[in-house]
Amino acid sequence: MLSTPVLVAAGGAIALGVVGGLMTPIGPWYANLRKPGLQPPNWLFGPAWTVILGLAAWSAVTAWNAAADDAARASVVILFGTNALFHLLWSPLFFRLRRPDWALIEVVFLWGSLVALVVGLRPISEFASWLIVPYLAWVSFAAWLNWAIVRLNRPFG
Repeated sequence: MLSTPVLVAAGGAIALGVVGGLMTPIGPWYANLRKPGLQPPNWLFGPAWTVILGLAAWSAVTAWNAAADDAARASVVILFGTNALFHLLWSPLFFRLRRPDWALIEVVFLWGSLVALVVGLRPISEFASWLIVPYLAWVSFAAWLNWAIVRLNRPFG
């Protein structure tokens, strides 16, 4: 039998992946944007996000189970909830509203939420903190890609 923290973390990761995918139409608008030479192929994003969100779910369960008290568990929920909010905002801004410039502003908050996770989880579980590092690295790279697309294609709106 799976524990409640495992079910919540797995369900959250799946929901973030599904909603993110639905908010990321790869259509003519995106295909026609000028992109930097380091732009990964479109097929790579799905597997990358699957691994990253799986590691984040593992991190959440690890931190929840390692938390010494209710205050630490509340911190885990707040840190992951804040990250989920910023995670969900980026794709609609970039793809649905076709505003990479707005998404570039938002990605700063997403990146900050990941730094907060890495730092905030460390006292609870160093291992849980390390599980977030690939997510932070990917979003750092994605922020650079976002910046390059804005630079190569502006103005927007």
